[in-house]
Amino acid sequence: MRQAYRSLASRAEVGVTANVVQHCTLRFSEVAVDSAALILLREGVKTLKLGSRQWTARSGDVLVVSGGQTLDIRNQLSPQGLYEARWIVWDPALLAEMQPEPPRRPLSGVFHMPSASRIFTDAVDRAVRAIECQAEVSAALARHALAELLLWLHESNVTLASSQPRSMVARLRLMVSRSPSSPWSLPHAAEQLAVSQTTLRRRLSAEGATFGDVLADARMSHAMMMLQSTQRAISSIASDVGYASASRFSVRFRSRSGFAPSVVRGHQR
Repeated sequence: MRQAYRSLASRAEVGVTANVVQHCTLRFSEVAVDSAALILLREGVKTLKLGSRQWTARSGDVLVVSGGQTLDIRNQLSPQGLYEARWIVWDPALLAEMQPEPPRRPLSGVFHMPSASRIFTDAVDRAVRAIECQAEVSAALARHALAELLLWLHESNVTLASSQPRSMVARLRLMVSRSPSSPWSLPHAAEQLAVSQTTLRRRLSAEGATFGDVLADARMSHAMMMLQSTQRAISSIASDVGYASASRFSVRFRSRSGFAPSVVRGHQR
């Protein structure tokens, strides 16, 4: 079996890519997917559930998820004991530039491409290299590589929305996810969102959330991606998401996910 490696890279005005690796089957509940993403399964089985709808992808399949969704996710190991998936997230400005003419109704939910063709997976690999190899690939070529994937999806009548999040929860999550280590407070967040503290509380409450809940969830989502796609120490990841104490971070992470951070790396629960 080939060697699986974790990786995470971003490129301004192009996108983000991550190679997610797990060595145990895990289930994640109510995961917010803030931005449109493409997922290529390398090993294992991935199940996404949105309300009454469910999609199951296997090695070689592609899933495309529209932004602004909250999903239940199960990542299951292959018979070889490995789960591996490549993620690509487009920069919002690039999505806006690549909207088809005439306009089409954007994807809502998940698009499943079983057994993606070799030519399509080659395009995925080119997009990954365009993000990761910034010294070798110019910005213009990198944007072209990410745009090529969107054109492939257009051929399958799949269009990804480029609009910014409208709900207050989504706006707050996006702001926190861009700087999860910042010492966020409700007054600071309200100022950044250009609303009063009272308005922020009221609008979050109307959407069934509190400031503390959204802050913790955005930070834990960022931590989960770091655990799955990097080799960073758990203490370092804790610091990256605003926790000076690794033990306090672990308690919060377990409370949100149901398992310790070390489990994501394949250690005991």
